[in-house]
Amino acid sequence: IVDLDFPNTTESYKLYCQRVIASDIKECVCRAPDTPYDESAYSNIPMTPYELPDGQVIEIGADRFKTPDVLFNPSLVQTIPGMENFAENIPFRGLPQMVIDSINKCDVDIRRELFSSILLAGGTASMQQLKERLEKDLLEESPQAARVKVVSSGNATERRFSVWIGGSILASLGSFQQMWFSKSEYEEHGASYIQRKCP
Repeated sequence: IVDLDFPNTTESYKLYCQRVIASDIKECVCRAPDTPYDESAYSNIPMTPYELPDGQVIEIGADRFKTPDVLFNPSLVQTIPGMENFAENIPFRGLPQMVIDSINKCDVDIRRELFSSILLAGGTASMQQLKERLEKDLLEESPQAARVKVVSSGNATERRFSVWIGGSILASLGSFQQMWFSKSEYEEHGASYIQRKCP
């Protein structure tokens, strides 16, 4: 990393720019491996070039497979240099297990429908092979009767902002507006007021 002097810019802007670059690398170069990451299997993988905004070209090797696999095997994060002590005592769950746990917390009658309509949204959903790997892992861990189907929009902009798009549609519905409550109502009744207003 070469620090350049840009007058009248803040640390927060610099951090934002670094995150934008990291996000672009994640979406353009990274690829979820078909099977759990194995160091020896990816030791001879060819390097992939990525051009930074300043024109400098970096080469990314096996890390483009290892980093996405952290979503499926969180303990892998401790093998990344500088992250050895990260979350030693915190039991993180992989993405497939979080999806299954979320579905299992829902009513039994709708679980089958939820397994067949899992929607990927956000920037990470643009990562290559993420949809296929998640579907494969869910098929292995889900109940036998469940038909697992993971979907994501083909349009990159829609995929990235689908949560906001859905939220704006929901907020514009007349039936949803009846469920709104003010800040003063929340302060008076607390969080439990949500259950009374939206049973």
